[in-house]
Amino acid sequence: MAVETADLLVPSPTRPSSATADDLASRARADGTEFILALFVDLTGKPCAKLVPVEAVEELQSEGVGFAGYAAGALGQQPSDPDVMAIPDASSYTPLPFVQPGLALVHCDPHVEGAPWPYAPRILLRRQIERAAQQGLSLFVGAEVEYFLVERDERGALRVADTRDDAQRPCYDARGLTRMYDHLTTVSKAMNSLGWSNYANDHEDANGQFEQNFAYADAMTTADRVITLRYLLSVLAERRGMTATFMPKPFSDRTGSGLHLHLSLWRGGESTFPEAADPRGLGLSPLAYSFVAGLLEHAPALQAVLAPTVNSYKRTGAGSTRSGATWSPRTATYGGNDRTHFLRVPDGHRVEVRGGDGAANPYLAMAAALAAGLDGVERGLDPGDPGGAPGVPLPPTLLHAVEALEADPVVTGALDAAGDGVGAYFASVKRAEFFDWHSTVTPWEIDRYVTAF
Repeated sequence: MAVETADLLVPSPTRPSSATADDLASRARADGTEFILALFVDLTGKPCAKLVPVEAVEELQSEGVGFAGYAAGALGQQPSDPDVMAIPDASSYTPLPFVQPGLALVHCDPHVEGAPWPYAPRILLRRQIERAAQQGLSLFVGAEVEYFLVERDERGALRVADTRDDAQRPCYDARGLTRMYDHLTTVSKAMNSLGWSNYANDHEDANGQFEQNFAYADAMTTADRVITLRYLLSVLAERRGMTATFMPKPFSDRTGSGLHLHLSLWRGGESTFPEAADPRGLGLSPLAYSFVAGLLEHAPALQAVLAPTVNSYKRTGAGSTRSGATWSPRTATYGGNDRTHFLRVPDGHRVEVRGGDGAANPYLAMAAALAAGLDGVERGLDPGDPGGAPGVPLPPTLLHAVEALEADPVVTGALDAAGDGVGAYFASVKRAEFFDWHSTVTPWEIDRYVTAF
């Protein structure tokens, strides 16, 4: 929710588009790297990795490192299937001396029997990026990563780690920010040492909630950085006896955590979005409005990817919070610098998608959003005037979102670009998650029904 500055409009350093085995080996040894986390995520965003000694870096680059895909998580495999081989993208090499001296991380593309594995989120985003490139377009993304710092009390109940952080309206509170100074500045220095251009760190709207911003970049780079940042936040918080959680709604009476995405399409090194002569007053081009229209048309299905858990809909369905606002959309509308919309247009350079939350897999979220926006561009859709129509209601539960996803071939197609059934598999995983929750007796039911009849 943090107020963005002009710094968000300055792209962070571009990573090399390709790298050889010698590049990874030489960079690792030049940094004094001793071990490399070869990392990928499954469809739910779970980070999976093996720790590879630098002595085996050439083998890692040329052959990858093997995983039992079924054991790793939601990757569309059975126990009998062949290994998933994680092939590193050397351009994503990231030294992590602030986590552990001699440690580095590299993001990987899962392959099976020599071919890119279609159930791998990074593969799915790359396919949509390639689709946009066929039209001469590239997607740039800025991401706002919100999270809570929590701990367990003596009874095991969840509470904010800073027990003094109990104000009714704690957003931007200087005192709460200062009490977490060591954690926040450690993360900030880490981001800046990696060239991410951290430009702000703030206390968010809920007690114990924070956000640390970094400059936007191309979609793949930003998605990798979201995953890396979640890892860093988790590890560095644990060092101080806290848990960093990206759970969308850990407290029923407080604001939830979003993953807001600032999107723009570029062509030939320039953004296609700005147009000073926009008669609607938002400073957007006709192409940008068509992109907005695509996002709005597919918003219900997008929510299955942007808000992919049962808990997500406790955030978007909240009626109120202690602070007085939920900061999460309930209908698919768009407007100017107004945070009540599903799509906010803070200026002519970008469109902010506000439906996503902390559980979103950034690769899937960007792939689906790009597919929806491109559909609007290709069909020349128009979103109407900003803030005009009431807007289509967003799904009230994960089950409704899954049903919207299954009925939307564009968003499903973003997950199923090669016709391998990935979209249907993702929907089945999420439907099973919903019914697993639905079949569990909760404390709310005990309190409401034990003596009610």
